[in-house]
Amino acid sequence: MEKVYDAIVIGGGHAGVEAALALARTGLRTLMMTLTPDAIAYMACNPSIGGTAKGHLVREIDALGGQMGLNADATALQMRMLNSGKGEAVHSLRAQSDKIKYHLNMKRTLEEQENLDILQAEAAEILTKNGAVCGVKTALGDVYSARAAVVATGVYLNADIITGEWKKESGPSGFAAATLLTENLISLGLDVRRFKTGTPARLDGRTVDYSRMQEQEGEDVYPFSFMTEGKVESTAKCYLTYTTQATKDVIMRNIHRSPLYNGTIKSTGPRYCPSIEDKVMRFADKERHQIFLEPESAFTHEVYAQGLSSSLPFDVQEEMYHTVTGLERARIVRYAYAIEYDCIDSTRLLPTLQVKGVQGLYTAGQINGSSGYEEAAAQGIMAGLNASLWLREKEPLVLSRDEAYIGVLIDDLVTKGTNEPYRMMTARAEHRLHLRQENADMRLTPKGRAAGLVDDKRWEKLEKKRKEFELFSPLLAKFAPKALSDAFLTEIKEGGAGTYSYEQLFKRTGCNTSVVRRFFPDWEGCDERVLGELITSCRYSGYMEKQRAAIEREKKMASRALPPDLDYLNMHGLRLEARQKLDKIRPLDLGQAARISGVSPADITVLMVHLAGRREDE
Repeated sequence: MEKVYDAIVIGGGHAGVEAALALARTGLRTLMMTLTPDAIAYMACNPSIGGTAKGHLVREIDALGGQMGLNADATALQMRMLNSGKGEAVHSLRAQSDKIKYHLNMKRTLEEQENLDILQAEAAEILTKNGAVCGVKTALGDVYSARAAVVATGVYLNADIITGEWKKESGPSGFAAATLLTENLISLGLDVRRFKTGTPARLDGRTVDYSRMQEQEGEDVYPFSFMTEGKVESTAKCYLTYTTQATKDVIMRNIHRSPLYNGTIKSTGPRYCPSIEDKVMRFADKERHQIFLEPESAFTHEVYAQGLSSSLPFDVQEEMYHTVTGLERARIVRYAYAIEYDCIDSTRLLPTLQVKGVQGLYTAGQINGSSGYEEAAAQGIMAGLNASLWLREKEPLVLSRDEAYIGVLIDDLVTKGTNEPYRMMTARAEHRLHLRQENADMRLTPKGRAAGLVDDKRWEKLEKKRKEFELFSPLLAKFAPKALSDAFLTEIKEGGAGTYSYEQLFKRTGCNTSVVRRFFPDWEGCDERVLGELITSCRYSGYMEKQRAAIEREKKMASRALPPDLDYLNMHGLRLEARQKLDKIRPLDLGQAARISGVSPADITVLMVHLAGRREDE
């Protein structure tokens, strides 16, 4: 068996598959090591892709040439556009996926990918020579040579499953844990901490009384991938129900048996996805909590009880679940559990996701302290691409905060770090008016093309869209016929009859593509999605001008590079906390330095003065 590769990806989860595909598709001989191929792209928790802010990440992964969006479209059971009652900037697509089909489709994609081999093996040691990766040794003692490695171990590192008094060394859903790599990562200079997450029980859908729940239907909406033609049809239904006072009583009566409250679990869990016992304790005045029943697959009767994550003992779970409206006779197929695992301090990474001080070593996904399939996949494609670019002796790809949600995600992790499992949210993106999910291809596909990941078919599709914009954008300045304009304003219940340009009309709140097509023949030939983007750009134009000015100011600051040899610990005028944080993170420029938690504007002024003095000395 050939044991010499350009790159090795450790892990076959959502980060690992995107990293492996990015490396292989850019022409590099790649090996993906996974504890078991049965867990490739496995949805260990919620069987869904996308959601608030996460939908943006999926579109961006797709725009760069990744696989998650295509696979989500091909395996969707239901799709909905979240936040549709708010502005377009925060609209987020979410798909209820077929968990079994998602795994199988992605596994087949990897198997058929040129330049990519899959190996069932546990990585025991990342081998280095002169501060650079030279290979990976497996638990069996086999050595595979490579100049780059991407560590994407998810929640498997020294993982423990915990349910009540029961604890077992195991990965999610009974898959084996990875027990050999942590010590090696520490020896390479990485700081390791313990995080925790959890998952609810899976129920037999045939024993659920859906008649007592609120039906949640899907929508026929545009898909995640810009390569998927048409809209994705929603075929499955989800259901909304609620906990009761009896649920709260069961939890309160047994809280002393909860690993979260009796000291068994000491690691940090996700603040934005708490367990049901945590919600009951933290929000004691709340009468009930939402629970969503979601299908896991068309091939099984199992349903996912979103909102009922727990690490309570088995017997308490049985009693607790049966107090939820509609679940009185539900049969539990798989019990809920918490999982603790090792992850690293992400401030030990460069913005390329390369480990500082180890050439060719990259990390991606939950090992970096993030949570969620989408956050993992976003890091995976960037780690894989940057490893590929480094191997091909090309400039790295670093997305700034004004270019992509992916840029926000990675910058937050490597600059600020995280003390809890990090989750992407629209509020984290200060330039979110620019970073809408529908324009991800315009923003990022050229970058994916330059990096060698975007193929000809995807590039031709973007070129066609660009031509549509070039053809129809000048029409915005044209004045609409007054009679049609008056009828249009009446239709959308807006006053102010008169003569208006299309740009002025498109700014109106009630304007949408269907009503524009109905009243104005000029726009009949415009592509539906292009027209929608033009309407949105008109609506946000004033706000976006202000954001562009802010972006330019930030770019000026970011352009001031910080020499790598700066002695922050002995720099006069810096506060002690700033000295320590700057010395640890070693920011690349003033912009990154200003985003470090604990570095004040006064500290930035000190840095600017120091840089000015340094230039004079030179």
